[in-house]
Amino acid sequence: MASKNNELKKLFRSFSFAFSGIIELVKSEQNARIHLLATICVAIAGFVFDISGSEWCVVIILVALIWASEAFNTAIEKLTDHLFHEYNETARIVKDISAGAVFICAIAAVLCAAIIFLPKIFALF
Repeated sequence: MASKNNELKKLFRSFSFAFSGIIELVKSEQNARIHLLATICVAIAGFVFDISGSEWCVVIILVALIWASEAFNTAIEKLTDHLFHEYNETARIVKDISAGAVFICAIAAVLCAAIIFLPKIFALF
């Protein structure tokens, strides 16, 4: 029984680390706060326009993709900044590529949101 309790404690501790990471991401990164606002707006729009189950799945996957890519980007940037205290061309390239990955995900999310929501918005007029 004690072994199972220890396993549960480890599991809950790992979840608390993950939640701490998400909170740190939102507190420290302006782009994460923008993603949070966009996430809230998209969720509200999903309810207002009564999107289908498959549309919700697309929205959820894309929101998760954006958040994960922003988290990876932030982790890469922080690690790069830690390793390179002075300007380094390779560090710049690494950070630019990482930011580019977030941008690619954001473009995909905007395009899918347009496909899902624009017809519903146009139907109002």
